[in-house]
Amino acid sequence: MATSGLQHVAAMYAGVVAPPLIVGAAVGLSGTELTFLTGACLFTAGLATFLQTLGIWKIGARLPFVNGVTFAGVAPMTAIVASTKDKSDALPVIFGAVIVAGVLGFLAAPIFCKAIRFFPPVVTGTVITLIGVSLLPVSFGWAQGPNPAAHDYGSATNLTLAGITLVIVLLLRRFTRGFVKQIAVLLGLIAGTVIAIPFGVTDFGPVADARVVGFPTPFHFGAPQFQAAAILSMCVVMVVSMTESTADMLALGEIVERPANEKTIAAGLRADTFGSALSPLFNGFMCSAFAQNIGLVAMTRIRSRFVVAFGGGFLVLMGLCPMAASLNAVVPRPVLGGAGVVLFGSVAASGIQTLARAGLDKDNNVLIVAVSIAVGIIPITAPNFYHAFPETARIVLDSGISTGCVTAVLLNLVFNHLGRPGSVGAQDVTHPMEAGEEIAVVR
Repeated sequence: MATSGLQHVAAMYAGVVAPPLIVGAAVGLSGTELTFLTGACLFTAGLATFLQTLGIWKIGARLPFVNGVTFAGVAPMTAIVASTKDKSDALPVIFGAVIVAGVLGFLAAPIFCKAIRFFPPVVTGTVITLIGVSLLPVSFGWAQGPNPAAHDYGSATNLTLAGITLVIVLLLRRFTRGFVKQIAVLLGLIAGTVIAIPFGVTDFGPVADARVVGFPTPFHFGAPQFQAAAILSMCVVMVVSMTESTADMLALGEIVERPANEKTIAAGLRADTFGSALSPLFNGFMCSAFAQNIGLVAMTRIRSRFVVAFGGGFLVLMGLCPMAASLNAVVPRPVLGGAGVVLFGSVAASGIQTLARAGLDKDNNVLIVAVSIAVGIIPITAPNFYHAFPETARIVLDSGISTGCVTAVLLNLVFNHLGRPGSVGAQDVTHPMEAGEEIAVVR
């Protein structure tokens, strides 16, 4: 149980620590504060995993789900940081928005599991693709170095380290199998960090300064602040997260031979949303199911939810050990950039896999995807496109994921639902890594 649970942690570790790295860097946190934020996210991921696997009352799908910080929230959170004049207020604003989104999502869970018919693969695939595409520029920035003002920013050394890390990850994915293949990104980060030591870009200071035992002090970065635009932006992310979690539950239910019914989905969504609302108390972000661990369950055939709960225990312990969390801060940014190409690119690829099942032979669906992705990449390709809009509106508009999601939902309603009884239903919502036909037939 211990080794299987640790394997689940290894498979998702790189994913759960990337969001605090991105957001913390945008805020300008010091190494010590970045370590604290990373530990808080590990701790809250463990709590959310307990809620999902073990469950209390009507909360928790009681399936072998690992929960952690969702990638869907990264781009909107960095947009909130960018639009906040005083960066010390950025994290409290984010925490306040996540709390409200979590509470509203919890209340909406029983209704949302019925409304999933409005989020077919053409919508979810578009949104997941935009998540990956929106995050790729982050990895490119990391590859150049930590500080754009530094003389070595974008130097041949930094880009070479990023390239070496990328090659290592690709080689591990190509020539290994099983457990090693699953943790290829983590091994790539370790190897890249070791290789970077002779170049003088690896800093072990955060580890030396970190305590062995610590607790994520509630509201360490300040009391939550509630701003309407930020709340709206995170509510959109919550809808995306709930949609993806529903798809994950449908897929995992088939893998463990316990098909997820409406009651199970509602309970699972309550765990996601309650965990998200609780997370900011301990300085964490919005939580959701980790899709890569579904593939691990399918590969190992170890279906016990208690094994995954054991993994949640490891996450809590890591969150209570600042020294363990600080290891993440040791990894040089160029190394992170190389691994990030695979990490973020895989998210976009998952979205493309979903779109492949979205019926793109139909002109209407092609139009939905085309316009939604075009709207979604505006903040990436033209960062100043919305410069004339009010600052509060830009929090939402500068998030390509939020605008792309809203566009996809509205266009899907117009072209596939309005005036078309019996149109696309919930059975079309599947996990991007699973064959849609299989899930539809079993249900």
